[in-house]
This record gives sequence, C-alpha cells and structure tokens, in this order.
Amino acid sequence: MSLTAFIPRDPLHLISLSLGVVGLFLATIFVLALRPKGKNGEVSTLQAYLKFAWVCFFKPHTGDKSGSQQDALESFYNAQADVYDATRARLLRGREDMLGLAASQLKHRAEEGLISQRPVWVDIGGGTGHNVEQMGKFLSVPDFFRSVYVVDFSPSLCEMARQRFERLGWKNVKVVCQDARAFRLHEHEKEAFQRKENNLKGQNVRDLDENADAGGAELVTMSYALSMIPEFYPVIDSISSLVSPNGIIGVVDFYVQNQIDYQSRNYTGGVIDRHCMWISRVFWRTWFEIDRVNLEPARRDYLEYRFGTVLSVNARNSMFGVHIPYYIWIGCSKDHGASTQKLAEIDAAATESPYLSALDLQTGVTDVEVRSKAYESAIVNLQSSLPLPATWYQNHHWRIYYDHQLPKHTRFNNSYIYAFTWEDDQADARLLKVRADDVVLAIGSAGDNILSFCLEAPRRVHAVDLNPSQNHLLELKVAAFSALPYSDVWKMFGEGHHPEFRNLLVNKLSPHMSSLAFQFWLQNGPDVFGNKSKGLYYTGGSGNALTLIGWLFRVLGMGDEVKKLCAAQTLAEQREIWQRSIKSVLHSKLLTWVVLGNEKWLWKALGVPPAQRNMIEEDYKKAVKTGATQTSGSGHAIYEYVLNTFEPVVNTTLLSTSNHYYLLSLLGKYTPTSHPTYLSPKSHVKLSKSSAFNGLRIHTDEISEVISRMRPSTLTIVVVMDSMDWFPPEGKQAIRQIQALNRALKVRGRVMLRSAGLEPWYVKVFESEGFSCKRVAARIPGSCIDRVNMYASTWICTKEQGTESEEIKDRLRKSSLAGLSLGDPAMS
Repeated sequence: MSLTAFIPRDPLHLISLSLGVVGLFLATIFVLALRPKGKNGEVSTLQAYLKFAWVCFFKPHTGDKSGSQQDALESFYNAQADVYDATRARLLRGREDMLGLAASQLKHRAEEGLISQRPVWVDIGGGTGHNVEQMGKFLSVPDFFRSVYVVDFSPSLCEMARQRFERLGWKNVKVVCQDARAFRLHEHEKEAFQRKENNLKGQNVRDLDENADAGGAELVTMSYALSMIPEFYPVIDSISSLVSPNGIIGVVDFYVQNQIDYQSRNYTGGVIDRHCMWISRVFWRTWFEIDRVNLEPARRDYLEYRFGTVLSVNARNSMFGVHIPYYIWIGCSKDHGASTQKLAEIDAAATESPYLSALDLQTGVTDVEVRSKAYESAIVNLQSSLPLPATWYQNHHWRIYYDHQLPKHTRFNNSYIYAFTWEDDQADARLLKVRADDVVLAIGSAGDNILSFCLEAPRRVHAVDLNPSQNHLLELKVAAFSALPYSDVWKMFGEGHHPEFRNLLVNKLSPHMSSLAFQFWLQNGPDVFGNKSKGLYYTGGSGNALTLIGWLFRVLGMGDEVKKLCAAQTLAEQREIWQRSIKSVLHSKLLTWVVLGNEKWLWKALGVPPAQRNMIEEDYKKAVKTGATQTSGSGHAIYEYVLNTFEPVVNTTLLSTSNHYYLLSLLGKYTPTSHPTYLSPKSHVKLSKSSAFNGLRIHTDEISEVISRMRPSTLTIVVVMDSMDWFPPEGKQAIRQIQALNRALKVRGRVMLRSAGLEPWYVKVFESEGFSCKRVAARIPGSCIDRVNMYASTWICTKEQGTESEEIKDRLRKSSLAGLSLGDPAMS
C-alpha cells in the first residue's frame, strides 16, 4: 500500500498534522535541552545544540520588561550560559586567529621595548572568559599579563567566567559586570589612577583615562561583541582612553558590506574578499537581527576611522553549506607613527632625501619635487582627519605605500609570475662589487637577488616591482628571516613546502608583514605551501613551465633519468646522462615550435614579451645573413636560442652542487648542496639580525615612477634585469626611463642590464643620454655567459655626465643654498 494513502487530503487536516509535528519537535527540544545535567555538571553535545536552538529560535526573549540592554542580554544568555562555549566553537570562527595575531604583535612590541613587559589586557564583551583561556595557547596569561579584565554586561555569562578562572587558578584575571561604555581602567588599576590624578591637576578635562605609558592597557579586544552593542559609537570612543599609545586593539565579528562603501578608502588595509553580494547582505543582516545582532557596516567603518589599521582580514565561515562573512581587525592608535618627524623620516628613506642633513634641518630647505607617494597619501589623510594608510602603522617600514586598487596593479589578478629569480646573483656580485655606501635600486621579481644585495649590506636597497604579488613574495621572505629559524626558512623556500605554514603566518610572521601581504598569504599560502600542493615553485607563471617540463618527462618515461642528472657528482657523468636521453627532449624542434615558439606561452609561463622575442629573431636573421647558421623560417630562431642556452650549461656547470637554477627547473625544489646564496645557513645568520633589513625599501610601481621621485644624484647602482627589452623601439618609454635614470644616479653610477639581444638597440640611447656603455659578457655558441645562460649579453652603463636640465637645476639649488647659509647666523 502506498504511503500517500495515509496522508489526509483535507487542508484543515494537513494544517493540523503539520502543527502536531512542529509541536512534537518543540517538545522534544524542550525536554532534551532542559533536562538535568550529568554528575559533573556537563551536558552532551546534542543537548547543548538543542538548547542553543531553543533559545535562539523559539524561546521568547522576555525579561524584567525594563527594555534595557542588560535585560535584553540576560534574557538571551541566561538560559544558555552553561552551553555557550560548546555551541559557539563552529559559529564564532576567527577568534583564535585574532588572539594569535594580537599575541604576536604584543610579543614583538614587548621585545622592542614599546610596551610594558607585564601588559594589561581588557576584553570587552568577554562573556564566559573563553578568549582569555584560549590566549593560553599563545601566551602564559598568568605570567605575561599583569592584569586581565573581562568586561561584560550579562550577569549569567560573568558568573560562568568567574567559575572558569577559579578553576584555572588565574589570580590576575578580574571579571567586571559593567556596561562597556562606563568601564574605566583607572578605577581598577592603581598605576592608572595615579596617572589620571597627575593629568587632572590644573586641567579642565571632560573625560580622561590613563592613556599613557604607565597604567594603559596594551591590549583591548572585542570578540563578536561589537555587533551586539546598540550604542557602539561611545564604546569605540572609549577604547582610545583604554589603550596605551603603543598598544594593540583586536576585533573579530560578523559583517556585511558593499564595495561602494569602501572603494575610495586607502586606510582599510586591503579589500580581498571584503565585498558581500546583495543577497548575502540582505539575508544575514535580517537573520542576525532576530537575536539583536547588528551587521550594518557602520560599526566596522567607525572602528577603522577611529584607529589605525595594522592588519585586516575578510573571511567566510563555511557552516552547514552557507558562508557567513566575518572579519578580523588588528589596530592601534590613529596617532601611532603619525608624527611629523616620523613621516619625514620614512619619506626620506623612500626618496633618498637627506632627512638628517643639518643644512635641510636648519634652513628648512626642501625639494618639493621629491616626495614619495607614501608621504603624499599621509598628508592628504591627515588634512582630512583620516587615519594614515595601513602601511604607516606596520612595525617595519619596508613596504612603501601604494594604491592597490589601481588598474595597473589589479591587472595581475592577485598572482605572481616568478616564484624564483632567473638571474645569477654570483655574477651580479662579481660585476658590481657592492660597497657599504652604495644605494642600490633593483627589480624585485621573486626577491632572491634583493636578499643577495642585502647580504652585502649596502646603505640602502630599493626593490621595485609593479606586480604587488611579487612584492608580497619578497615580504614573506623578509618576514621569514626576521622571525623563523633556519629549518623553517629552508622548508618554505628550499623545499617549497611547510605543513605548519598558516600557524607560522599568524603567530610568527604577521608582526613583520604589511596588511596587504598578510591578506594575500593568508588566502593563498596554505594552497601554495601545504602538503597537498606541489609546492611554491610550481605556482605562478613560472610554475607553469616547471609543470610542463615535469609532465613531459613523465610522459616520456624519463623521470629516473632526470633524478640521476640532478644527482650527478661529476661533469662527465652529467654529460653522459644528458646526451643519452634528456637532450633529445629539451632540444626537440616540435617542443620548441609548439611551446617556446608560442607568444602566449612565452608571456604567461616564462614572462617573455613580444618585443624581447623580436630581438631574438633579429639576431637570428643577422646570423643567417652572415652564414653563422643555415636554417631560416618561423620558430627556428627560438630553437637555436634554446639550443645555445641549455647545452653549455650542462657541459660546464654541475647541477647538483653549483647550478641551482636548472636543478630547480627539473626537481621543483632546491637541495642542501645546490641552492641560492640567501638560503645557506651562513646567510641566515646575517639576514636574521635585527638590523639586516633596515635599509630595505619595497616599492610597488614602475621603475620610472620610483626613480622620478628619487632625489637627484643619489643612486649608485641600478639593476634593471632584462626589463629594457620590453620596450618597443618605436616608443618613447625607453628614452624617458633612461633620462630618469640619469637624473637619479650619481656621476659614475652604474646601470646593469641583461638582454636577449647581443647588441640591444637601446644601448645607443644610453650613450646619447650621457652614459658610457660596456658589454661585460656575451654569449657565443658553446659557452656560458653565467650559470643561467638565458641572456645573450650583459651590459654596464656608467653615468659620465648629467642631462642639461639636471645640471641647471643643480646649479640653481646650490646657489640658493649658498645664499641662505650666508644670511643665516646659524649656518655660519
């Protein structure tokens, strides 16, 4: 008999049946949720979630009818206080990440002497004290903090907190059942009270808490509390009177927001995944309002307006097939690092202006043409009473501010092309001989050569790359050396894997990174470095080339031969393996024409632009005319170029010990005997020193933009790699960049470049603009230009004289300064 025969057809009967089923369901929840606890006062997981469902969705929110916020909170939490923690583990994601980020910031600032060695922590809306106990995973709460205050307005939750800390025996944690708007630290801390009394003497003060080095709270946190406070403006305002000048604020909460709200702001710390679709905004705002949780964006917006942003994260809690938006925000005082002196100091480091020059300080002379974009952004924000961009609030000022929402940056789609640098750092060191007084500007790429320059300890190293993600990779490497032991650095950048990457990022690396770089690696890092991924060097555009090479060898059954080639201990052994098997694959004309001869592949995988490919073909045509080669036609130029690249490398350099570039291409990782200079244990000793990167500045812009903002005649070395090959001969980009280089370089300053051409056309442009040019290496068939051997020539262009306009400006400037010094008694 069909089951439908038992279902009534009368609508009234259907409604009655439905109500009966719902009633039975509610009765089951009521009975199970409210039944007595076990012997130890514990409830089962099922019982906890049923009670949670009863309170949140069915139980009327009654109370004492006063309509106060405390009454509303108590009506909601009283019946579920004992199961609150058990039911929020999955719903309230991000709490441990926020605590980890805050703890790592505190430890860094304590080590730098910026905050007290025994700081004070105020947890607003701390509820049951769950956050304080969880902080124990990152810091010893009884030993690290002098005092911890859990402030909450619900008596039921506060009672649970008191029981928690009595059980833990933590005497320095105090539970305060009070409206967060009225909480003042000086009423509880002796040092804060004394400071307040001193500040109040002879002053007419409206509302002043300690807010000073002695007695201030070095950490203030709110975990899913801001969205539940109706009067949130005064609560956020009160934080400024709680937190000490160098203190940290940590917030995690639900949110929804439209990109229209924030797209013109430069102080949010990044907007990856911040935008929520309209259906998400409407649904979640309406859903949470049932429980008096408010998700309007004004709360987060006012927080970001009132304070400076150190780190910002936008994430989704995937729960039961839905994605609930939440954010993590780490902030500080808006005035932290915003002094005129600090702004000028950082600006000077970015533009090579002599900030500490006695002449400039005493006469007030400034070059208005030389201002960094960071300085300009800071001035605009200060004039508008806005916080500075997040880069100004970092613990290090390696990364120079840039507008990450500009199309020239977003066109890279949050991905890098190069996961490793394809330039021979040993050849660079031999040719340039960097000294302690040098000021170096170089293209950043994957950052390997930048780290090699830092090992030489010049006065300044300016790393430049237009692609933000390339600089995120460099930042990650710098942060790793600043915070991690050699073993972890090797796993990340030697092997390309680290199973604990996310934990390291949150708990160790975050204090040493900009907000934008941190967001990028929090989103992408686990997929790049995780055990399930192929590893760092199989990512990015260059990773496509490694993937193809690996696939090709697997298809042809040459995997074992590749391993033998990479493990060969002598050149003779290496040559024998190469000749018998691998050469036929890599030098296959079919492979060269189909893959390397394809413009789209060259650009996306190897980063070879059409203009550079044209240079290769032009040199090939010249060789055909002179009889140096007999074959002509499409694709043959690339084939010959590849042939002249790989063959000499295998014949003259041993991959297993001295050529990590090709070892990486074949294995997808480095080995302890073959790796970049920066990955040696000896290099780690140098680069892990606190002062190792004091002179590093990372610019996210075009080279021409960066050097145009450099003070004239300050750079001594510029390394442009093969970037000049990218300019078309018929355009004016090359001459403009060369003129800008002339202006920024000192006389006898040098530009080092590599080219796919033996005689690149732009060398004559250099010579016409005051440079003497010398080809210091050239690739001829059968020989290696360096260990990479990818380029046809290496050049050093030395500035012999300035441009006419530069010399006129310099004479005017000197005469102006001379006049000021003669007329100023302080100067004489």
